[in-house]
Amino acid sequence: MTATAPDPVAPDPGHGRAARRGALALLDAVTGEAQTLSEADGRIAQLAPPDRARALRLARDTLRGLARADALLAPHLRRAPPRIVRNALRLGTTELARGAAAHGAVNDWVTIVGTLGRKAAPARGMVNAVLRKMATEAPGRWDALPVPELPAWLRDPLLDAWGADAVAAMEAAHLAGAPLDLTARGDPRDLAARLAAELLPTGSVRVSGNTRVSAVPGYAEGDWWIQDAAAALPVRLLAPRPGERVLDLCAAPGGKALQLAAAGAEVTAVDMSPERLARVASNLARTGLSATLCAEDARAHAGGPYDAVLVDAPCSATGTIRRHPDLPHVRDGSGIDALVALQAEMLDHALTRLAPGGRLVFCTCSLLPEEGEGQVTAALARHPGLVADRAALDRPGLDPAWRSAEGGLRLRPDYWAASGGMDGFYMAVLRRA
Repeated sequence: MTATAPDPVAPDPGHGRAARRGALALLDAVTGEAQTLSEADGRIAQLAPPDRARALRLARDTLRGLARADALLAPHLRRAPPRIVRNALRLGTTELARGAAAHGAVNDWVTIVGTLGRKAAPARGMVNAVLRKMATEAPGRWDALPVPELPAWLRDPLLDAWGADAVAAMEAAHLAGAPLDLTARGDPRDLAARLAAELLPTGSVRVSGNTRVSAVPGYAEGDWWIQDAAAALPVRLLAPRPGERVLDLCAAPGGKALQLAAAGAEVTAVDMSPERLARVASNLARTGLSATLCAEDARAHAGGPYDAVLVDAPCSATGTIRRHPDLPHVRDGSGIDALVALQAEMLDHALTRLAPGGRLVFCTCSLLPEEGEGQVTAALARHPGLVADRAALDRPGLDPAWRSAEGGLRLRPDYWAASGGMDGFYMAVLRRA
């Protein structure tokens, strides 16, 4: 029998044990099978919502600080344990470093390891001894350890693009994680006041703490939707007006489509995945908004012409690591050239759907210049008469220092660091001269 985690994880009457078992299943999927946390979600599908949320939170915290956990564990491991035992130690060490009660955490992890099969079960004694040492060592040493670095496939091009200080600041933002940002269907000031939350300079509402999403007031009523403050800016730059025909390409999971519809635009939302479009439909239903949904390749859409087009192009998603810390562990940088080519195709096709005098926003949640600044620079060279609308960047809350040379907006995770940061994003507003 091999050492494996139960799959899927079932509810467990132990105090926190079900969530810990779920976190182990998730971490093992990432480190052992190169699955993203989203792809591994079925492993915790049977857990109660609070346990699912706790399992996901613990897995994310551990992935953010994996190098720190390994550094603390290394002196106490004379030989490498089975991967799943190592992952249990990493999770336990992270919990203990962040203040978990030692008795409950250590006992739970010893019990869990004992259920993992013949190769893992003999490690119970070692797990007990090592985690008891971590209960003493980890809380005092954790914050003094180096901030984990990005893998070389990503860190090297970011160093070339932004420099060592900026990359170090981004890595610190990744370790800190991301707060919960909301976009209000109505007045964001009213929503911020009702939730006792922070109203950000750009109009997003930031909720502090580890609140379960469905427990935030206004969820069932559709008063808001989850959307990072940076991700909300492309639509704000597009500035949709009531009655305008707007095309949203690569629309899922739908935050930008909801923004467009809430502004009164007639929205056509295109995504090639029917499953992902179903999430858009669900979000529209919850918020009482409407849009026309089309399951097709964005490069094949023949509708229009449209007053405005939003191209939220597929990309490396390297700007979302503070929110998705699994990405550096499951990707190796391959495929980025293909993504850049796809982005260019989508941008070129989107321009053909634009009405005379219309405007187009191109955006990606990437930190890599070839998926942002380079993409727009190339498009401006390919299309005579196409210009970047720099005046569209004159929006409240936007620092002029975020503007890029070709006329776009470059956002990074280390911006607004004191209040929780933002996702890395690039966006530009394009018009025909």
